[in-house]
Amino acid sequence: MTNTKIYVNGRFLKASVTGVQRYAYELLRTIDQLIGQDDLAVRGYEFIVLAPKGEIHELGTTNIEVRQVGKLSGQLWEQIELPMLAKNGFLLNLCNTAPLLKRKQAVTLHDAAVYSVPDTYSTVFKLWYKLMFRTLGKVSPLILTCSENSKKELMLHCGINENKIRVVYHGKEHVLQSGSAPDYPAQQGLERPFVLAVSSRSPNKNFRSIVRAAELIGDQGFDFVIAGGTNPKIFKSEDAELGNHVRHMGYVEDEELRTLYDRAACFVFPSFYEGFGFPPLEAMACGCPVVVSDTASLPEVCGDAVLYCDPNRPEDIAEKINTVMQDPELQRVMKQKGLAQAARFSWEKCAYETLAELKAHTIGRHAATVTHSESRNAQA
Repeated sequence: MTNTKIYVNGRFLKASVTGVQRYAYELLRTIDQLIGQDDLAVRGYEFIVLAPKGEIHELGTTNIEVRQVGKLSGQLWEQIELPMLAKNGFLLNLCNTAPLLKRKQAVTLHDAAVYSVPDTYSTVFKLWYKLMFRTLGKVSPLILTCSENSKKELMLHCGINENKIRVVYHGKEHVLQSGSAPDYPAQQGLERPFVLAVSSRSPNKNFRSIVRAAELIGDQGFDFVIAGGTNPKIFKSEDAELGNHVRHMGYVEDEELRTLYDRAACFVFPSFYEGFGFPPLEAMACGCPVVVSDTASLPEVCGDAVLYCDPNRPEDIAEKINTVMQDPELQRVMKQKGLAQAARFSWEKCAYETLAELKAHTIGRHAATVTHSESRNAQA
């Protein structure tokens, strides 16, 4: 019996790793492990990643082949060549984009940010993504997304039928497997307790409010550490200088970030909008108390394990940070709740649920109802 070919859109291997690409890497690496274990969930399938030619990042799989094919690159490769390259199989697209003319495919649309926070994006980007999301929502038989909030917004803005969109939550083990850099805090002069913030330069991440909260708190015996590709100048208030207790670390390696999560007394994430929200989940998985926005998908991911703040009010962010930093017992309770909440999310669960949806759309839903535990029992 011939295996069903599942082609994976490997254009993401050309991009730098943000949350969307992180999901693609971790999901495929987990599926690769299941193939190596001859897991019931992957039997009958052959997974092949198709990527454009040129320099790409290593996927790190043993049982999933990566083929660099075609003559074009970028969107032209994805829209013109990829459908032909995947014509004899089902195509899995994991990073928001997919060929508009391919019918037998699944697409992961991570959020509806181009509708919900449009000022974050250029006009051309918004127009293309709105066209793409609406078209894919109509032509693709299966749409995956990462939260109920994203599902609701995609249905609202893109007209996607509820019966073709499925929520599959992401995992968090990548942060626990990254190793650590125990000397890093001392090398950076971090001798006092600190509040950690992590993100990109996007205005949506609301770092200005973190800095304003730091100004409101002043020097109370702890530092603020902002890690990520940020420019300190753009976060200074026009009427105030940042104190020495606010530290901009810039880009940090995975091992350094893991150590910052481990050592931080509090993690703050006042983002205006998230499709899922990796950073607070990673922080909880590392046992760090979390202060997070009460918006979008974040309450869904963080549950009752965190303190919620209004991202539009720096005074509220400052108040919640102070509440955590001044109460060691609260920190202890939040750590335990955070670990329990994070334990609900795993890449293995993400992989099994994704595979079940693929099976339902390639061989029929009745045959796809193998559960996580049944698959494990079949190996015994």
